[in-house]
Amino acid sequence: MTESTLRSHLEKVPVKIFNDRDEGSKLVAREIASLIKEKNKLDKFTVLGLATGGSPLLLYKELIKIHKEEGLSFKRVITFNLDEYYPMKPDDANSYHHFMYENFFSHVDIEPENINIPDGTLSVEKIDNYCRDYDNKIKSLGGLDIQILGIGRTGHIGFNEPGSQSGDETRLVHLNEITIEDAAKGFGGKENVPRSAITMGVKTIMQAERVFLMAWGREKSEVIKAAVEGPVTGELPASFLQNHPDAVIVLDPAAGSHLSRIETPWLAGKCDWTDRMQKKALIWLSGHTKKPILKLTESDYKEWGLNSLLQTGEKAYDLNIEIHNKLQQTITGWPGGKPGSDDKTRPERSEPFPKRVIVFSPHPDDDVISMGGTLIRLAEQGHDVHVAYQTSGNIAVFDDDAYRFMDFVRGISKKMSVCEPEFEKIYQNIAGYLKTHPGNGNGNPDVLTVKGLIRQGEAAAACRFSGVKEENVHFLDLPFYETGSVEKNPVSQADIDIIVDLLREVKPHQIYAAGDLQDPHGTHAVCLHAIFDALKVVKEEAWTRDCWVWLYRGAWQEWDVEDVEMAVPISPDELKKKRMAIFKHQSQKDEPVFPGTDSREFWERAEDRNRETAKLYDSLGLTEYEAIEAFRRYKF
Repeated sequence: MTESTLRSHLEKVPVKIFNDRDEGSKLVAREIASLIKEKNKLDKFTVLGLATGGSPLLLYKELIKIHKEEGLSFKRVITFNLDEYYPMKPDDANSYHHFMYENFFSHVDIEPENINIPDGTLSVEKIDNYCRDYDNKIKSLGGLDIQILGIGRTGHIGFNEPGSQSGDETRLVHLNEITIEDAAKGFGGKENVPRSAITMGVKTIMQAERVFLMAWGREKSEVIKAAVEGPVTGELPASFLQNHPDAVIVLDPAAGSHLSRIETPWLAGKCDWTDRMQKKALIWLSGHTKKPILKLTESDYKEWGLNSLLQTGEKAYDLNIEIHNKLQQTITGWPGGKPGSDDKTRPERSEPFPKRVIVFSPHPDDDVISMGGTLIRLAEQGHDVHVAYQTSGNIAVFDDDAYRFMDFVRGISKKMSVCEPEFEKIYQNIAGYLKTHPGNGNGNPDVLTVKGLIRQGEAAAACRFSGVKEENVHFLDLPFYETGSVEKNPVSQADIDIIVDLLREVKPHQIYAAGDLQDPHGTHAVCLHAIFDALKVVKEEAWTRDCWVWLYRGAWQEWDVEDVEMAVPISPDELKKKRMAIFKHQSQKDEPVFPGTDSREFWERAEDRNRETAKLYDSLGLTEYEAIEAFRRYKF
């Protein structure tokens, strides 16, 4: 059986995996643009089903770009949106009306009368008739030419939650608790999220001529695998797409990471047995057999579908030793390199020593959360450690904290008799705004300044505690971040220039950067690409020839062991010290503004992740440690 046959058997919906979400979004945009151009030539309408949320954002940006740069006209395009919260006013900032006009309709030449979005203001008794009319209008136009979908963690498409059926049409539904949790950030808390929505039904979606489901990020990977490879079931409504004649799932590598062809390609067909794939297979086999790598037998390989690995010519015994040694060589207690040592089997060079090091931190706490043990170790071992905080993190501070700090400063001023009229004016401005705009402090630039200073003070305290010199702490305050909202500006040359200037000032031998692209708010990815762009600027400069870049991951996930190139053990005492460094970030303690879907505090996530990595190394037959921080090298 060929690989393509096996893939089509395992993947019951065609899947396209792109290098990133930009590339995937451009493909879908081009498909839509081509159809519109073709129908415009024939003087026919194009009927599109549209989605909201993070998944189609880049798609809409690309369509706007094609409209502006290539003259694509939307005058003969009729759109039907999948859903709308209920109840919901169209001018509400959280409404899908607002989303669509903000991100798409206001930027193209679509006729207002051709836009159809479910009405969240209807009285309950009018909804059934309204929904029938919505479906009938789609049918009268010959159905949807293309339907765009995202997917929720529950497997919902539109707001068709678990329990939906293939015959469901447009209707009022109750939202799943997980869906409400995922929406809570935009609404300022779960209690503010509507419990119902009007949604296009599975039947209406399935009647579209073509369907593109777009999904990005590792948090979607498990539900994607279930929808693509699992059974068709109403408990996972996206699985109904297996029965559609022309549906395509469009993913980035993270969203596709649990598909069999990625996760266990040796079970999906022919496998290219690279060094990484051999390591991945033996780690997987060790986990399934509950044996350390050095105890795996030839019969284990055969029983668990790894006979093709043995057919490469190597014996199981030799492979076990080879992979065990490679994993062993990733472990080092000297992340900056051990001076005077033979470094041929160590992840870092022994010379030069000490090294100049820059740890880039996207937010003012990612450094200690993600690599606090390594940061402390680098400083203790005598390296010249710099920490560069790329953004202010000001929107992640509660209004009450800003109010409390203003009261504190005002109190000191009065106690020490230095209360100036100008400060009192600023105080009254900020306090007055917070009183009259509860929960919306980020709308005031002075409040944002206070919040930024709170986070700056916490970061400086964590650096002091970790042994970083005061003069080596850099607050870059990259301009792209300073919007006062979750939605950020694109990275500009000004952002890149700030990073370039720091690189040229320090001329580091080591750079640590956040490679955790699963940060749900996207800041990590933006900050990483800004660093990469800066490195392109300086790459011909002499100092870069002796500069290595190590990527860490944050509070959201860890590197897979097969991708780890440096594993730094953390002792119980060092783990406690790391925890204390994280505690310096008091505004993020107990209940941060943006906790994500994980109820644990950031320090708990970090410790659990570090301990899990250590346990995994231990289960593979390597030295048992309390915790491990993991890194992957980036070669520029």
